[in-house]
Amino acid sequence: MTERLPKPRPGILDIEAYVPGESRLPSGVTPAKLSSNETPLGASPKAIAAYTAAATALERYPDGQATALRNAIAKRYGLDVTRIVCGAGSDELLSLIANAYLGPGDEAIYTEHGFLVYRIAILANGATPVVAPERDLATDVDAILARVTDRTRVVFLANPNNPTGTYIPIGEVRRLRAGLSEDILLVLDGAYAEYVRRNDYEAGLELVATTNNTVMTRTFSKIHGLAALRIGWAYCPEAVADVLNRIRGPFNLSSPAIAAGAAAIEDGAHMEAAIRHNETWLPWLERELTQLGLRVTPSVANFLLIHFPRQAGRTARDADAYLKSKGIILRAVASYGLGDCLRMTIGTEEENRRVVAALADFVEE
Repeated sequence: MTERLPKPRPGILDIEAYVPGESRLPSGVTPAKLSSNETPLGASPKAIAAYTAAATALERYPDGQATALRNAIAKRYGLDVTRIVCGAGSDELLSLIANAYLGPGDEAIYTEHGFLVYRIAILANGATPVVAPERDLATDVDAILARVTDRTRVVFLANPNNPTGTYIPIGEVRRLRAGLSEDILLVLDGAYAEYVRRNDYEAGLELVATTNNTVMTRTFSKIHGLAALRIGWAYCPEAVADVLNRIRGPFNLSSPAIAAGAAAIEDGAHMEAAIRHNETWLPWLERELTQLGLRVTPSVANFLLIHFPRQAGRTARDADAYLKSKGIILRAVASYGLGDCLRMTIGTEEENRRVVAALADFVEE
């Protein structure tokens, strides 16, 4: 007799589980962990205080509307609070969007080296992922538009993109939106938006405010240093916000997360300190690594994509092993189709100098 077992939805078994950046070494030595794009400045002291205070009432359910957090976000950016939806990280919001707008027979587009969660969310809902080639590791709007069919329902665009660190100007984003039909949802993932200092960049708030088919997602895991709490938010058209609120969990953010997030976004000085740190060390690292003979993709985020040659003893895998032997963990990105690269988060001054010194020794050896 053939055993009958529960079967998952079509597409789920095609998913390769997401593997986060490594955080430990076999030796047990505490490493310089530069694999997950975490801020070297840590969380705002005000956020930590708010988190600690919230711990005195853990027996109570959280506010299911995350009112304090949504109000703080709305005040910070001048937004309509009714169009803000909060989630357990932007990952949850991306999955909710896929849950709501994708199903078997549908297609969703993302770029060649886009965030792996897009593919996972698409397949988990039985839809078909469509990959648009990039140009010089940056989004190619024409390539996206060329892959639109009558089955396309969602386009996911990380801007800036992880793990490449590249971006496209707001003019190109608007051209993409104009080239998509009104029934296609454009999702702008702005996880690293706060770090960008380019006159032609916008995260997408105005586009969301002036269209009925664009969503912008953001996270507290990066510049705000609250990765452990899993806090994300989306700014949506009213109809999309209504849909996401219908399907999200009723208490999808904890009380400590709500309190810490609200305090973090109100601490503009802490965020500015993180931006200044990044503006100092991002170009320094790019310059130092280039002088070692390594190619670095210019980045506008808080990380760099470092390229290694396909030469015995000099590959990205060799460099990864060597750095780990020195107690340094970068991010291998072969799962993104970038097997010749490692991604490095901008760390503390000591960590940044330590990586450069280690790679200098690696190149010489």
